[in-house]
Amino acid sequence: MNTALSWIKAYVPELECTPQEYLDRMTLTGTKVETFECLDKNLAKIVVGKIMSTEKHPDADKLIVCQVDVGTETLQIVTGAQNVGVGDLIPIVLDGGKVAGGHDGGPLPEDGIPIKNGKLRGVESYGMMCGIEELGSSRDFYPEAPEDGVYIFKDGDVKPGDDAIAALGLNDTVFEYEITSNRVDCYSVIGIALEAAVTFDKPFVMPTVNVKGNNEDVNDYVKVEVADTELCSRYCARVVKNIKIGPSPKWMQRRLAASGIRPINNIVDITNYVMEEYGQPMHAYDLDTVAGHKIVVKRAANGDEFMTLDGTMRALDDNMLMICDAEKQIGIAGIMGGENSKITDSATTLLFEAATFNGANIRKSAKRLGLRTDASGKFEKGLDPRNAYDAINRACSLIEELGCGEVVGGVVDVCVPLKELRKLEFRPGRINELLGTDVPAEDMLDIFAKLKLEYDKSTNMLTVPSFRQDLEGLADLAEEVARFYGYDKIPSTLPSGEATTGKISFKQRIEAKAREVAEYCGFSQGMCYSFESPKVFDKLCLDENDVLRNAIEISNPLGEDYKIMRTISLNGMLTSLSTNYNRRNKDAKLYELANIYLPKSLPLTESPDERMQFTLGFYGDGDFFTMKGVVEEFFDSIGMSNKIIYDPKSSKKFLHPGRQANICYGGKVCGYLGEVHPEVLDNYEIGTKAYVAVLDMPNIVPQASFDRKYEGVAKYPAVSRDISMVVPKEILVGDIEAMIAQRGGKILESYSLFDVYEGEQIKSGFKSIAYNITFRAKDRTLEDNDVNGAMKKILNGLEGLGIELRQ
Repeated sequence: MNTALSWIKAYVPELECTPQEYLDRMTLTGTKVETFECLDKNLAKIVVGKIMSTEKHPDADKLIVCQVDVGTETLQIVTGAQNVGVGDLIPIVLDGGKVAGGHDGGPLPEDGIPIKNGKLRGVESYGMMCGIEELGSSRDFYPEAPEDGVYIFKDGDVKPGDDAIAALGLNDTVFEYEITSNRVDCYSVIGIALEAAVTFDKPFVMPTVNVKGNNEDVNDYVKVEVADTELCSRYCARVVKNIKIGPSPKWMQRRLAASGIRPINNIVDITNYVMEEYGQPMHAYDLDTVAGHKIVVKRAANGDEFMTLDGTMRALDDNMLMICDAEKQIGIAGIMGGENSKITDSATTLLFEAATFNGANIRKSAKRLGLRTDASGKFEKGLDPRNAYDAINRACSLIEELGCGEVVGGVVDVCVPLKELRKLEFRPGRINELLGTDVPAEDMLDIFAKLKLEYDKSTNMLTVPSFRQDLEGLADLAEEVARFYGYDKIPSTLPSGEATTGKISFKQRIEAKAREVAEYCGFSQGMCYSFESPKVFDKLCLDENDVLRNAIEISNPLGEDYKIMRTISLNGMLTSLSTNYNRRNKDAKLYELANIYLPKSLPLTESPDERMQFTLGFYGDGDFFTMKGVVEEFFDSIGMSNKIIYDPKSSKKFLHPGRQANICYGGKVCGYLGEVHPEVLDNYEIGTKAYVAVLDMPNIVPQASFDRKYEGVAKYPAVSRDISMVVPKEILVGDIEAMIAQRGGKILESYSLFDVYEGEQIKSGFKSIAYNITFRAKDRTLEDNDVNGAMKKILNGLEGLGIELRQ
């Protein structure tokens, strides 16, 4: 956003400040000024001169010797310009003056070009005539300037000796702002001027809008229908007849040029001027080209094509809003008009449009079309619907003021019901608490009044103007007070409240311990995508009706391989192991802590269940029991020291049927581990055995504890017994240990498996298993009767399982 200081002063007439002061104070109050440019930089001692006589140079055919009246004296100046004549008023730089650049219009030198008296082919020259390029500008912004030659004042409102810089409007400063997207009002000169008025505590004067109009009714000229009110909440139209197209006045041209907009003609310049002034884009159509004198605002159809004003054929779709007449499309709403309704010099009746379009739709449409314009850039911010009506009246007021045509009476205004203005409670005490200040309530109300917020004392409510869409709550009101009271006036205070020691949560401590144990055991951390392909379920050999296939689909996926949110963490782990294996890494140990996403219902009606999974995987050195040891090390490190149950009936299709188990603790299934099924290994191109474990952290964290209870060294001796048993193969070691723990009583301290044997000396269908069982009492020395009684109970229980004691 660029504005000229002179344009700001049109609405803040008492504003007096240097460019640097303006930059500093506006930035401090929140309207950040990035930089500024003085248009008269490197321009000095340049006045208006009048050519009194001319004669040819005696020694050069292309040079002319002129006598020029500069107000205080008549100077002889030699020039090569061929477009000058007697009576012309031209810019003259005097001896000791300076110009910004050369006549070629190339890059401007940093310090300008000094001018001194001299001789040209032996003839004295006491100054230099200037073209617009030498004054640091171009024909884009001064279209009346000649393509090659000296600039000639046409108006007759200058005289010899006048300041030529002021006459050209170059005694101005252009400021560039960085406006945040929530301050839509500051994308207009009026919005910036209001900020400047409050910042410098000066009166703010709105432009005078007075549309007389004729006695006719605009509804007799045009009808408007809005078919899609979701994308167009307001559409205002006015008609101007007997159009007189010509150049716009110099003051308007200079203001537009300072904003970076090239002046074209009075009609186009008025629409651009109002767009900059009010921040409301406008468009004008030749009404004679509008079929049926009817405007219809509706969506395009897929496959439609439309030629815009720049002569490019654009492909449309049904998400793009179009301005149509009774027969055809005549403009892309909020972006650019059509070639078929453009204004030509023969136009006599114009239709002016000011509308409020859906900002998100305009942004997406402009992106798909590859066509971003000044208008679309403003619409996509989300404009105030009330602004459209004011802007179109301002445009018609300028048309009448400049004599560009006859405005037809009335406005066609198709509008959905406007939202009520937002009301916020005025709480000065709370505002001071937020800011750490002691600003009187009267001073706050004074600031709000200058910002056009209305205060109702009876209800203690502030009414927010529609153009301030950013003011939504008390914190926003506090910010307004802080901005204009002065951030530099807010005292430094210590924070109040209770200080607490910073720490990570219990859940994060458990996850940190998981990383610590995994890395201690030689695993490296991996990170896998949460987005996966539905094909992974087939690679993992899941049944067609497996609940894990009920995955959340991404509405805008990156591709087919990233179409769903993962419901199982193994695909990423196995893919990473496969990559390592196929890169000829001998051993690979990886772990991951990441979420899976389990929908509670499909399609989604609420957020899915996001469950953190601690996934481990390896191939190479190790086996099933290696992975089991890592799991038990993790459980022990987080205080889960009770018995872990391994249930072989886990029935995971992606694991080896005889080498897998659910991990159970405290009556809950906390995960599973096992050897990867050979078929799955083939699917992932892993040519060796691989082992995985997946722990469900939401079931683990509630059972974990970092509390530790110290127990002293035992005072009484332990008694140990070894037993060797012949056990049917179908009986699991876990079943035996459960029986020992159940029957051992209070004096049972520990038990450990130390031998498993299967061979010719053991009968078919059986295996030999040997345990060491330790007993100890905390309050006495055990006697044989104590131990024998406990052992008898254990042996009776084992015999009940069909186990024989080896003699």
